[in-house]
Amino acid sequence: MKFLLTAAAALGLMAGAASAQSRLETVQERGKLLCSGHNGSYLGFAEVDDQGNWEGLDIDLCRGLAASLFGKAEGHLDIVPISWAQRWPALQSGDIDVIIKLSGWSQSRDTELNLAFSNPYFVAGFHVMTNADLGVESVAGLDGGSICVSACTTSERFLAAYVEKLGIDVEIIVFESGDEVRTAYFNGRCDGLTLLAPPLAAARATSENPEAHVILPDVIALEPEGIIVPEGDPKWLDVMNWMLSSLWFAELNGITSENVDEIKANPPSAQIGKFLGVTPGYGSRLGLSDDWAYNLITEVGNYAEIYNRNIGVPYALPRAKNNLYINGGLFYPLMVD
Repeated sequence: MKFLLTAAAALGLMAGAASAQSRLETVQERGKLLCSGHNGSYLGFAEVDDQGNWEGLDIDLCRGLAASLFGKAEGHLDIVPISWAQRWPALQSGDIDVIIKLSGWSQSRDTELNLAFSNPYFVAGFHVMTNADLGVESVAGLDGGSICVSACTTSERFLAAYVEKLGIDVEIIVFESGDEVRTAYFNGRCDGLTLLAPPLAAARATSENPEAHVILPDVIALEPEGIIVPEGDPKWLDVMNWMLSSLWFAELNGITSENVDEIKANPPSAQIGKFLGVTPGYGSRLGLSDDWAYNLITEVGNYAEIYNRNIGVPYALPRAKNNLYINGGLFYPLMVD
């Protein structure tokens, strides 16, 4: 009898979990997506201009997600400025629906914060930039100096571990926002600045005198960045993974924001017809309209378009590991069937 009661209780808990509303349904009912921004600018990923307009790779993914959900981003997307430390409580409280904020997958985040991670959408190494006048050729040369880093980030932990590994004495100075940490370095508050390679190169390129700064060759760590949603919500996580896969599928098949209408009108294969919503199935399984991928590509383009617009062209950074597998990169789309 005790076993039967326990089993019944377990089934009741499972039924309750199954009936809990997904964040997908919450967002759809609200009619608006609340997506993470940045408290300041994180070059290449989340930048805000003097008129308050957001741009960047992470922002484009937010726009693409809103278009996937509602047909277009305009009127259906709010970018919520938050610091690195605010990411987790903002998601858990419902102040934002999803974290698309260049956030790395770590064991503590996975197991202790009740977070779920999508497949990586960006992979980059952490480096240190320093003043060329110091004549430093590696991080070891900063022994006795100081390095600026953003607070509550994996870059802070990676840097601490790397310094310990080298056995050098370096003061690690933390700042709340990306703007603060860059300003501190360029004002001479510290000898070095640690960031992921793309925003670090962007900071150098946009400085008053780029030649006065050098990015050291040490790869402190290599980190995969993913989209983050609350744990225990597989429907919402599925949307993230299939959005990323769709961006890579479109690139692999030559579908761009400029030719997507033409291809939809005359799809070259049944698979691409389903992908663009000409035939049903690609959206209904996810709880979306069947033309959601068409709306996604119309809004932001494929992955190559997003990368080139935000990082490749303005900061002249090659895609490297962030390319498709056919071009020597790490990314590949899932099967459209």
